[in-house]
Amino acid sequence: MTHWMFLAQASAQPSPLMAMMPMLLIFLVFYFIWFMPIRKKQKALDELLRNLKKGDEVITNGGLYGTVMKAEGDVVVLRLGDNVKVKVARRAVAGLQASPPDMGDR
Repeated sequence: MTHWMFLAQASAQPSPLMAMMPMLLIFLVFYFIWFMPIRKKQKALDELLRNLKKGDEVITNGGLYGTVMKAEGDVVVLRLGDNVKVKVARRAVAGLQASPPDMGDR
């Protein structure tokens, strides 16, 4: 009779795996909603930075619009104006320009 009582008590408690299941499901949902899009965006940016070439119109993380004059190693030379060239770290490039900025009638 004692043996049967033990079996009844053992079956009433959930297994440790079943107790962890809600946390695992929350983690999986969080991973697919949060981390997957970030990883895809980072891979796309890494690909863009690897393939920078002369003539590409880019915007930097600091908001500077420029044209790539030279891309060597970790440094990119950007032309910002007629006589203005700057060296920036390759990682400072945020992406390609979608369209030329509107400077108005200056």
